[in-house]
Amino acid sequence: MSARALYDYSRADLVAHLTEQYRCILSQDPSSGERGAWWNSLPALARVLCDAGLDEIEVLIEQKLPLTSLRADAVLAGSHPETGMPSYVIVELKQWTETKLVPHSEDLCLVPKMGNYPALHPVVQVRRYCDYLQDFTNLLNDREDGVTGVAYLHNAEDLDVDQLFRLPDAKAQLFTKTTRGELIRYLKTRLSPLDGAPEADALLESPTAPGRQLMRAAADEITHGGKFLLVDEQQVAASLVKRAAAAARRADQKEVIVVSGGPGSGKSLIALHLMSHFSMHGRAVVHATGSRSFTQTLRHVVGEKNNKLPKLFCYFFDFTAAEQNGLDVLICDEAHRIRRRSGGEGTPGTFRSGRSQVEELIDAARVPVFLLDEHQVVRPGEMGSVKTIDQAAHARGCIVRHVNLNDQFRCGGSRAYENWVLRLLGLEPGGPVPWQPDTNFELLVADTPQEMETYLHSQQEAGYTARMTAGFCWPWSSPRGDGSLVDDVVIGKWRRPWNLKSDRSVGAVPASSLWATEPGGIGQIGCIYTAQGFEYAWNGTILGPDLVWRDDGWRARKTASRDGSLRKAEPEEFDLLARNSYKVLLTRGLAGTVLYSTDPETHAMLRALVPGRTDQEA
Repeated sequence: MSARALYDYSRADLVAHLTEQYRCILSQDPSSGERGAWWNSLPALARVLCDAGLDEIEVLIEQKLPLTSLRADAVLAGSHPETGMPSYVIVELKQWTETKLVPHSEDLCLVPKMGNYPALHPVVQVRRYCDYLQDFTNLLNDREDGVTGVAYLHNAEDLDVDQLFRLPDAKAQLFTKTTRGELIRYLKTRLSPLDGAPEADALLESPTAPGRQLMRAAADEITHGGKFLLVDEQQVAASLVKRAAAAARRADQKEVIVVSGGPGSGKSLIALHLMSHFSMHGRAVVHATGSRSFTQTLRHVVGEKNNKLPKLFCYFFDFTAAEQNGLDVLICDEAHRIRRRSGGEGTPGTFRSGRSQVEELIDAARVPVFLLDEHQVVRPGEMGSVKTIDQAAHARGCIVRHVNLNDQFRCGGSRAYENWVLRLLGLEPGGPVPWQPDTNFELLVADTPQEMETYLHSQQEAGYTARMTAGFCWPWSSPRGDGSLVDDVVIGKWRRPWNLKSDRSVGAVPASSLWATEPGGIGQIGCIYTAQGFEYAWNGTILGPDLVWRDDGWRARKTASRDGSLRKAEPEEFDLLARNSYKVLLTRGLAGTVLYSTDPETHAMLRALVPGRTDQEA
């Protein structure tokens, strides 16, 4: 809407209008905090724009950044007063009245009204929004001056937030109630009073480039650093870890950082960023996971650049005999895969520490960092949870700090899709709901596995990565003597092989741990253990007979599973692990997902919920 239209809205009508739009797009109600921000902050912005004579510029409210659920409070769209070129100003609105910097930190601040929980410096926040919009919007890729940012603390006086002015930034600036006049003058240097609708349309219609694949960028991140842009809570998490590591050298107090978030929320990006940062600063840092495929892939890609780097990537069970606080930082990625004990039943007593695995990991470093998604526990014995980590850390007298990554990057940044999957599988209350088409993510249903495969191949040929996955409901054979794969996944006349079991490639077929990242992986079906932790643009998921829909709910069938570890689980545990497994498989895609179920009744339920069909879209 135009600045004048925003100004003319009554507060009540504005909040009602935005609430309705929010429900349509995200399939949920906005929080009271969001509604309060609209009520208090947007009228303050509208008055500034009209006082600046910018009535006709376009104001994009809660503008979503490409391929993410991150939303800028407002993006001002118009033309530059001197060049006439499209010009955009991202505005971050804060109702803060006072704040100060976190001691020994430049980019974290404490806000009394927020319970003094560390928040990202608003200038840092809006600067990263600018960089992100520029990096992922073709219209702005080659225009360094095309977008700038403003953080407007419209309730604050300069004296009450004076510490925030210590961080100068040419591309993002801070204004308060005291400097409202300066804000007006600044906006007039960035935007002309002409109609901004054409520039707003150009931004909204500009093609977006998908983010680089995590695994392929890992080597550059570790060896050179700075390849991933951390935003909002991602940067808060990274800054807290850096601050804790610095403090650990000055005091004996130990801090544990727990970072939780859904699929694609940036947990592994934080891990790689921290690996790069501490490696370059000479700190003892190690990355650990409980995932063989994930660790082997990281070792492979970083080893291509530097054969010493794979040693930095370990497993959770490697720390049984680790020296107490021998590391500065231990980054525990995929921490939901932490097990009760590091040694199995057959492990000799001399190799057992007598501690739980989480205790071993906490003891191994001055700053242990845990990154997890509790909905990704998929095997019996996995017990990584915020509660488990908290209890172990507090028992050792550690300070525990939590960060919730409530913005995601996978699933095309479609928060609506992630919510849809959680409700579909009964992992969040409310039951399945019809899928509402989303411009940020495409969800389709194929009526046959061949139809799914054909569609995914068309996406691969168009330059996107694409993979097929399935529930573990078929046998998994080793290659034949001639190296050819056995077509174990059989659905009617359609037959395809699982990915390789081994970590040695066979011809063009990639090793098990590289199935998700090597081009040859398109020809095989991936399972939960090769897909978890990875991403690709297009994702096809076959729901097998181990989870079927009957009447008004899911029925988990342990007898239909070929997963030896899951078949040992009790029925109630198997039910949850099966739904968690499909949640992982369904949330691997960046741009879209194609669904198919081998069970007719389940497939009919999916067809009723999802209008999109591959035969219509191909």
